[in-house]
Amino acid sequence: MRVLGLDPGIAITGFAVINETKTGNIPLVYGCIRTHSSTAHAQRLQIIYEDIKRVIKKYQPEVAAIEKLFFNRNVTNALKVGEARGVVLLALANSDIEIFEYTPLQVKQALVGYGRADKKQIQYMIRAEFKLAEAPKPDDVADACAVALTHLRSRRLNQMMKGLK
Repeated sequence: MRVLGLDPGIAITGFAVINETKTGNIPLVYGCIRTHSSTAHAQRLQIIYEDIKRVIKKYQPEVAAIEKLFFNRNVTNALKVGEARGVVLLALANSDIEIFEYTPLQVKQALVGYGRADKKQIQYMIRAEFKLAEAPKPDDVADACAVALTHLRSRRLNQMMKGLK
């Protein structure tokens, strides 16, 4: 199973392509798409869309896992993040990739076992899972890795539960 994990944002969209193998989960690539605040908003969305399409074309993920948008006190920022998330979802839909969504709480529970875990705990688990010297940076990239791992763990758990029936 090859999963594309995504943490959408207007300034930084984190992505990670993780390959599940019999011996473990292997990161094929992780990184981010950056847009500059001086660029027109519509162009920033276009950059995100086109770069996500390039990642999809190059790495051919089977499914995508994306972080669900949660309440944000800054309405303007929340709208911009929502629009970035929308173009990411459009790129996935146009590529016929099945989409799974996870809340930050679900991600924290899947990786750390505690829904109120902080970023450092998530980053520690990603480093340990992939045997990295340091966590992927910036935080958005680590979050994309975490979302992808959440999907793989959730999928395995669902398969085990089906086997018990």
